[in-house]
Amino acid sequence: MQRVIEGEEPLDITIRRSARARRFSLRVSRLDGRVTLSMPERAREADGLAFVASQRDWLDRVRARAMVARPVGIGTELPVEGRLVRVAEGPVRAPRLEGAVLLVPPGAELAGRRAEAFLRDLARVRLVAASDRHAAALGRPHGAITLRDTRSRWGSCTHDGRLMYAWRLVMAPPDVLDYVAAHEVAHLAEMNHSDRFWSVVRKLRPDYERHRRWLKSQGSALHAYRFRAERADG
Repeated sequence: MQRVIEGEEPLDITIRRSARARRFSLRVSRLDGRVTLSMPERAREADGLAFVASQRDWLDRVRARAMVARPVGIGTELPVEGRLVRVAEGPVRAPRLEGAVLLVPPGAELAGRRAEAFLRDLARVRLVAASDRHAAALGRPHGAITLRDTRSRWGSCTHDGRLMYAWRLVMAPPDVLDYVAAHEVAHLAEMNHSDRFWSVVRKLRPDYERHRRWLKSQGSALHAYRFRAERADG
């Protein structure tokens, strides 16, 4: 039985009931990050889904590790605004995008960090512009904008209008980034996910549903790119 846990990045789970199960348990496939919830036969499905929601941060960490990591360095192809570009050394003082090439200063050991810095700066430019435009259309000003490398959500909006976005959105197609900005700005009017909220999103971004589906089906792949060497524990 398949179910979807809603959120900024919806999570597909498979539910399996077992006469031998005495409690809820979760398993994450090492092949593709798929989540399976095992639960007692007589347990309420709502309780099982609540258990999954309570373990969301842990699930996101485990699923990220389950995906095949893609270290970023010289020669790596990575998506920038929905198109693949190749990281290459060049005679530049700061990272620069030229056609399908992301030029970074010499120094292979720093290529990943420099590519990340470029993406973060570009994400801020794009997300501030999109947030400003949607807020103006809604007639509600937003607060400060911060960028983070979050895995459990693509964005958030606080009660005082501050916006947070995952900077990896800039790797997605521009319309997907714009949808997330519209989604978060819509919370300035409706701090919930009611029908009224989605009506506001539709007003700002009439085609939002297909961009939401893109995030659901392909968004998790953006987290596979590793821009910094993993530290060994201990």
